[in-house]
Amino acid sequence: MTNPSFKTRLARNDIVLAPGVYDALSALVAEQAGFEALYLSGASIAYTRLGRSDVGLTTFTEVADTLARITERVNLPVIVDADTGFGNALNTQRTVRGFERAGAAMVQIEDQTFPKRCGHLDGKAVVPEREMVGKLKAALDARTSSDTLILARTDALAVEGLEAALDRAEAYLACGVDALFIEALRSPEQMDAACRRFGDRVPLLANMVEGGKTPIQDADALQAHGFRIAIFPGGTARAVVHTLQGYYASLHRHRTTQPWRPQMLDFDALNEVIGTPELMRTGQKYD
Repeated sequence: MTNPSFKTRLARNDIVLAPGVYDALSALVAEQAGFEALYLSGASIAYTRLGRSDVGLTTFTEVADTLARITERVNLPVIVDADTGFGNALNTQRTVRGFERAGAAMVQIEDQTFPKRCGHLDGKAVVPEREMVGKLKAALDARTSSDTLILARTDALAVEGLEAALDRAEAYLACGVDALFIEALRSPEQMDAACRRFGDRVPLLANMVEGGKTPIQDADALQAHGFRIAIFPGGTARAVVHTLQGYYASLHRHRTTQPWRPQMLDFDALNEVIGTPELMRTGQKYD
C-alpha cells in the first residue's frame, strides 16, 4: 500500500468506491473483486469481533490490531474509522500515530461525545465545535507524514440541523483536514447542499447504510452530486450475517452441509482464494 497514491487518486473528480471490511479475509476478497480502496468500519468490527452494537464498545487496540492484519494482507489503501479518537485530543494523537504505524491511508475522526454510537442511530450528541477543532489539530500534528490523510466527520445534522453541520464542517476544513464527511444527510437536496458548499474544495465522503437515514444511491449518482468517496461500510456484515443465518439453519435442520453445498466454496476453492498454493511454494524455497 502506498498512501501518496491515494492522496493523488482523491484529487481526481471520479468517485472512489470503498466497500466495508472488518478483517483480513473480507479485505482480501474485496481486493480480488477489483476495488480501489477499503473502508475499515468500526461498526463492523463491533458486530464481528464483539457480537455487539456500534455504541462505543470497540477500543483503539482492537481497531489497530484489525487494521494491521488487513494492511499486512492486502495492498489497497484503507480508510479507517477512528470513532471519536477514543477520547480527548491526547487520545486522538495516540490513535493517529497507532493507525499510521498500522498502515492507514486515511483516519476518520468524528465529533460525537464519548461513548459514541452509530451515525444512523437516534440519540446522538456532539462535543462543542471548539473541542473538535482541538482534536483535529492534534490529529494533524500527530501524523508523521502528510500522506496519512485526516478525514473529519460531523454528526451535528441530527442534533443541530443542516446549517450548523455545514458550519462545523467549514471550521474543520479550516484546520487543514484532507476530507470531510457530513453524516446522515437526509435527502438528495441535503446532499446537494453539502456538495455545493464543499465539493469543489475538498473530497466529500458519502455513507450508504442500508436502512439508514441517507437514501441509498449508487456511486455514479453520488459522483453526480459531487462526492468523491462513497462507502458501503456495514453492508458486508449484513450480507455475511444473512448468509450465516441460512447456512446454520440448513445445517441444524438437515444435520449435514450437503443441501447448502451449491452456495459454498469447497476446500480447494477456499484455499485458492486465500493463496494456499502460493504459500506452499514459498515454503518449499526454504526446505
